[in-house]
Amino acid sequence: MIQNIRQYTWKDGKSLTVGKRTLVMGVLNYTPDSFSDGGKWNNIDIAMRHMEQMVADGADIIDIGAESSRPGFTPISAGEEIGRLEPILPKLIEACPVPVSVDTYKAETADYAMTAGAHIMNDIWGLQYAPEPGQMAAVAAKHGVPVIVMHNQDGTVYDAMLENMKQFFVRSACIADKAGMDQHQIIIDPGIGFGKTAEQNIQVIAQLAELTAMPYPLLLGASRKGFIGKVLDLPVTERMEGTGSVCVAAVLAGAAIVRVHDVKPIARMCKMADALK
Repeated sequence: MIQNIRQYTWKDGKSLTVGKRTLVMGVLNYTPDSFSDGGKWNNIDIAMRHMEQMVADGADIIDIGAESSRPGFTPISAGEEIGRLEPILPKLIEACPVPVSVDTYKAETADYAMTAGAHIMNDIWGLQYAPEPGQMAAVAAKHGVPVIVMHNQDGTVYDAMLENMKQFFVRSACIADKAGMDQHQIIIDPGIGFGKTAEQNIQVIAQLAELTAMPYPLLLGASRKGFIGKVLDLPVTERMEGTGSVCVAAVLAGAAIVRVHDVKPIARMCKMADALK
């Protein structure tokens, strides 16, 4: 297990140290159709209060998304995505005491968000969104911000899953390098729930140390995902304990960041896991 300590600082004075302790990213779904809490926070005042509560509960990063990426989601245009973000994002960035990440795979949206002052790009296609070759990496290079590079693919067929995932991240790193990004900007994400069956998700988590041995900090986003529901036979609203179990396993395997909906209890679990590690 390689310890990847990264220090990020931004011109607005915010900073983030990745790798010394487990960081908690709080999910702020500013969408009408998220799989876990669709529409619940889709109002500026309510969303801002939710951000404040997550920070009070221990969130080190707030991740806002304006397009659902749940299974079977309906894609929206970059213009519509930006239209959803424009009323809230500048206010959120100004009011939020911790860095703000924007969950998008579209270069136009990412450029808007980083120009507005957001701090981190969270890309579910890991700089490899086919309709926009090289464009997300170019935006990241332009703004010099960290990028969460998530593994994703169409379908669930692999030759050797963990090796295929490593190859994906190497391709992303090459794309980043070609665009002029610093490798220091890359944070990898195994993409739990994307291009994987429930059994494959479990396999990835069981073998996570293979990925945390790569020279990048790793973020795990398994919160309330379907494989937890399948194991526990529970609906999406009752998966906090399962999520916590997965997060603790990830921390012990070397994960640097966990992305969760239930910040308070899981921040406590991660703190305990850090002490054990």
